[in-house]
Amino acid sequence: MREAANRSSRRKGAGEDRETENRASLYDEVTALVIAELEAGRLPWVQPWGSTGSAGPGLPRNALTARNYSGVNVLILWGAVIKHGWPSQSWLTFRQAQEAGGCVRKGEHGVTVVYADRFTPEAEKERASREGGDPKAVPFLKRFTVFNVAQCEGLRAGLASDPASLPEREIVPVAEEVIAASGVDFRIGGTRAFYVPSQDFVQVPPQPAFFEQINYYRTCLHELTHATGHAKRLGRDLHNAFGSKDYAREELVAEMGSAFLCAALGIVPTVRHADYIGSWLEVLREDSRAIFRAASAATKAADWLLARYAQAQDERLTADTRLRSAA
Repeated sequence: MREAANRSSRRKGAGEDRETENRASLYDEVTALVIAELEAGRLPWVQPWGSTGSAGPGLPRNALTARNYSGVNVLILWGAVIKHGWPSQSWLTFRQAQEAGGCVRKGEHGVTVVYADRFTPEAEKERASREGGDPKAVPFLKRFTVFNVAQCEGLRAGLASDPASLPEREIVPVAEEVIAASGVDFRIGGTRAFYVPSQDFVQVPPQPAFFEQINYYRTCLHELTHATGHAKRLGRDLHNAFGSKDYAREELVAEMGSAFLCAALGIVPTVRHADYIGSWLEVLREDSRAIFRAASAATKAADWLLARYAQAQDERLTADTRLRSAA
């Protein structure tokens, strides 16, 4: 009986070891891709949108559910769109393509994306119930394959489509609305752009200081991403010495957060701090999970700002409706 229990324990242990190895391998693979891009002088979150007939700026989304992909999957799927010149940011699994009335064309190869979450094993729940305290959740990482809609055929009409690109004249107002809706103390002046965590304010130079006007808004979104890390918002550690690895990690979050925001608003992302590439490489080479953490934090920051923008839009619509009703 004891031997059977030992064999069961060994099998369980071997399965857990394989799962750990699989997670480590996946972290390593994605990190290696990002490092290769950075070493070549390219930033995965700043893509040459619109070249060679490829899709315009936008977050990758599931064509069936209209849900945006997030975190490191944004970088993976953006890279695939640019590499293959696909005209869409919409994706489906093999089964979803069939659910949508079509199929993946024969010979097409999908793109591997990842799903990260945590679960609490039953044994851990029982232990916590028996001994007291909170049960410990176990992180897991799972791969699955998606296909761009350009790789599919016969899909029914009405699937989630790519948003139309904003005309240049509308880019400025929508960015202004995001800034205003954030509620962050936003100051204009001086010659440098920065966020001060201790006093919780953002300061950027006036628009005429920027050679390209749109860079003013890209810079604003970068600094606003930093501001989301304040303790009263998302609570990231922002008290990092300049030049430290933690400082580089936070700059990585702000770079990607700004890029994700730009894409969501239809603005072509750009590089804010290319001179940090060396320090980012150092961080990524040391920790294969760093890009996953940074991309996840960037998504949360972008979502925080976009949620407040959406709330402000709803409140304005409600106010307008009441005014019309009163009239």
